[in-house]
Amino acid sequence: MSTDIHGGIEFRHPGTGTDYYDGEPWVAAMDLWPLYDETDYAAFGCLFGVRNYAGFPPLAPGRGLPIDLSTGIRSQLGPLTASDDLHSASWVSWAELASIDPTTTPDHFIGRLTWRTKSLPSILHQQLVSDARLPEALSAVGLPPHLSEATGRVESTTDELCCAYEPLTVGAALGHETHWPHVFAVMKALAGRFGDDGVRLVVAFD
Repeated sequence: MSTDIHGGIEFRHPGTGTDYYDGEPWVAAMDLWPLYDETDYAAFGCLFGVRNYAGFPPLAPGRGLPIDLSTGIRSQLGPLTASDDLHSASWVSWAELASIDPTTTPDHFIGRLTWRTKSLPSILHQQLVSDARLPEALSAVGLPPHLSEATGRVESTTDELCCAYEPLTVGAALGHETHWPHVFAVMKALAGRFGDDGVRLVVAFD
């Protein structure tokens, strides 16, 4: 059974703590799903420690829902989390995301293979590979074993497969081939108004 992510982006209202503002301190800015609609355990693992098969040191694992969670995000996540339909709730600020080292590698694997068959192009297959198994895994999808020395993403097409290999890093798990840059672009734009610590992503998983 697969694991999916839910949640949204919030910002801290600049009037919080002042005499003229009596609203909630954090305000829902945008749901996550229009920006991010993938199931990628490498990304879930390196950000939140969920299904962290690759062994990344997670950035923000298991923090729970913030006590000052906005009404908008609480209405989406709170009841489901309380009923155990969602789990592993956490949050991470833009300041933390902006400081990620994209060269960080996981403990257990060195690379990731992705491939689609031309007969079923809508289905993406992924496989994490260790150093010892990499030449075998590359050969199995028609990629030459010497790609084990590749330092970046390499793509190849055969009669039946469209496949790619990339060394596994935080940058690859969250990079331009994923939906995460859309999430980060919105958070960065909001941080330009409300500060790096005044923007956060709140999530839970099912």
